[in-house]
Amino acid sequence: MDPELQRQVNRQRSIIIETLRPQTTKLALRCRPLLGERESLERILQEAMRSLPYCKYLWVLDAAGRQVSSNIGRDGALPDQYGRQRFQRPYMQGVNDAELDFHLSDAYISRNKRRPSLTAVQLIRTREGEIAGYLGVDYDLRELPHVEHLHQAEPRWTQAKGDPSIRSNLFNQSRVESLMDSRVDEIIALLVELMSCHGVFHGKLHFSSSRATIWTLDNPYSYRILDFETLADPDICLAYPHRDYPRMAVVPIATIAPIFAIMRELRFADETIYLRAGSLNLCNGMVSLNFSCDGSHYIPYDEFLAKDLGFWFGQDSVQVRRAWPESNS
Repeated sequence: MDPELQRQVNRQRSIIIETLRPQTTKLALRCRPLLGERESLERILQEAMRSLPYCKYLWVLDAAGRQVSSNIGRDGALPDQYGRQRFQRPYMQGVNDAELDFHLSDAYISRNKRRPSLTAVQLIRTREGEIAGYLGVDYDLRELPHVEHLHQAEPRWTQAKGDPSIRSNLFNQSRVESLMDSRVDEIIALLVELMSCHGVFHGKLHFSSSRATIWTLDNPYSYRILDFETLADPDICLAYPHRDYPRMAVVPIATIAPIFAIMRELRFADETIYLRAGSLNLCNGMVSLNFSCDGSHYIPYDEFLAKDLGFWFGQDSVQVRRAWPESNS
């Protein structure tokens, strides 16, 4: 997991623990003498729901993990869960080893609603310190208060291996020239123009299937698919309004063409291992690559520019790299 994302998750978990644990400690003490009295126990749980605003359900287990209460929710009791054995559920793993007799589970997919959930478990102990039961507090992640701001993902090089069946047959295949391959220089020049002057902030070239997908500043929530006939016609620039280069872009405008020029070379440098698709996002500065081996790379644009073809193929990059043309004529 991205380190900043993990820190954000940990902060949210800490808030839940600090808010909830004092309440479950007191509630466990109230439940202790009532473990054999179902009606009285459920009445206590119903009262407690009023002080737990984000709680989905409350329930109690005996020391053997068998449920001795109904599930208590906002709308009353759900008796169908009485007698259920919960020890094998993910949120019960490790509860007996929890510090301070309190355990907040990792998020899991609930069995009934099939939604991301959390469960806090408070141990109920006898006066002698033996485990007498467990108090469970279920949360639906949808109903918890959420963070005010989306975390900022750290731009870092990430590699992902693809389908093993494709990798195992890699050397039984070779690149077949696509329609895009036959006019790749013109198509790249067109995409560079759209990204530089027409508000396209994310562009992806699908070399093998001869199409592109683009996202525009004017409508960032929808992507557009450009087929080969469209990409081969420079008139499409007339259909996209002129836009200043976005202020939030982290990719210098002068590097857009060299980035796609390197993708071009990754497409043609080897007949077995070749680029199937590549994209550039101007706002987060990430380049994505998908190769014929089904492996993928997500790379900050400056690191991508710093690697020559020798890095990718073990060849002398001077021999295989072609310069991006200086002139557009």
